[in-house]
Amino acid sequence: MADTNKPLLIKRYASRRLYNTETSDYVTLEDIALFIREGREVQIVDLKSGDDLTRQYLLQIIAEHESRGESVLPVDVLTDLVRSYTTQAASVVPQFLAASFEMLRDGQSKAMENMTKANPMTAMPGFDAMRAQQAAFFKAMTGGLVGGNTAPAKDGDDLDDIKTQLAALQEKLAKMGK
Repeated sequence: MADTNKPLLIKRYASRRLYNTETSDYVTLEDIALFIREGREVQIVDLKSGDDLTRQYLLQIIAEHESRGESVLPVDVLTDLVRSYTTQAASVVPQFLAASFEMLRDGQSKAMENMTKANPMTAMPGFDAMRAQQAAFFKAMTGGLVGGNTAPAKDGDDLDDIKTQLAALQEKLAKMGK
């Protein structure tokens, strides 16, 4: 059984193939992205030199998603990131980004927790559907960047479905209040 508390070690061979040391098989960048979306920490090292290549491969995964139109980072943010490499801001940017994503993860967790914890609304008919819609909304808004198992949205239909179901729930709530 794999120890999910330790980073998943991926070794890169001279042929540039990536080898999962837990399952003893070769993996792709998409496999690595899936491990990360599932909450696993990943470490990628060069077999021969022992160099840590994790950052390089994570940037490659992000670049591939961005090039496929799965844009999460606005152009002005990307521009500011490029600028930060040549300014004094380079020392502050990593901490700022890490803190921002941590706040986003915490906010998502607290919002979901508040939806279920000691809330009289939990007894309301349709509450589970509303909570599921809230979870889907968070996933759609974060683009799968923060915690949880998220699959890419297909053709933007998920957001339309959420809007439709939310409108139906609001209509039911309005009828219950009369």
